[in-house]
Amino acid sequence: MASEALSRPVAPAHPAWGRALRNPWLIATAALLVLVLYWTTSGSTPPAFVHLWNWLPALLRGLWVNIEISVLAVALGTVVGLMLGALSLSPTPGLRTIVRWYVQLFRNAPILVLIYFTTYVFPFEVKLVSWSFPFPDWIKVVLGLALPTSANVAEIFRGAIQSIPSAQWEAAQSLAFRRREIFRLIVLPQCVRRMLPPWMNLYASITMSTSLASLVGVHDVVDTAQIASNTVARTDFTILVYFTLLALFFAYCYPIARATRNLERRHERH
Repeated sequence: MASEALSRPVAPAHPAWGRALRNPWLIATAALLVLVLYWTTSGSTPPAFVHLWNWLPALLRGLWVNIEISVLAVALGTVVGLMLGALSLSPTPGLRTIVRWYVQLFRNAPILVLIYFTTYVFPFEVKLVSWSFPFPDWIKVVLGLALPTSANVAEIFRGAIQSIPSAQWEAAQSLAFRRREIFRLIVLPQCVRRMLPPWMNLYASITMSTSLASLVGVHDVVDTAQIASNTVARTDFTILVYFTLLALFFAYCYPIARATRNLERRHERH
């Protein structure tokens, strides 16, 4: 009995403290409370934080531009990627070869190169008969980000389809299901559940890549931070504003990462 008691793992004395130290939201809240307490006791707010407070609405509007670009790019890339993923399973060898080369090309191409490619290849305006329509830079960035998104979604969809056990296909065929019915009723519902975690990871990655949009003239959050830094012209404010950029992207992408991890754990249990 004594040896059994000694062999049992000892539980940590304060497991709640361990969970709290691993929670970045609690750490950020504690840091904010410390700053507020410091400002309250010192009686004055540092000038860098005053400038940051004045520029914060512009930074949030710039972040909204990044979010819009990411949502449109992932939506467009998802639609194209699902079609390409279906073609990658086609019985025609030529179609499979074309899709495979497309996927390999745009999955391994640098995103910055793709953004420059779509920016300078597509015209600045589109002429239709006697009308001219502007083709803004943010749409070109959407197209540049949609290319790798479509390639990754095609690969995710193909992998999800091929992960379905062949026994389910055979069982459905023995029950006189048609191929279209097998896809719609049996295969696709399982594929959606398996595709969702990597798709969410892909969205978070594309959202972070939208920070490259400022390099081609899009007025996003990074461009706004650069303008703010040049306008205020203080080293402490420059450091603070870029730390704020990190915090904004983290606050938007971290919940997505947590939700992805929870979905993966739920999928493992089932």
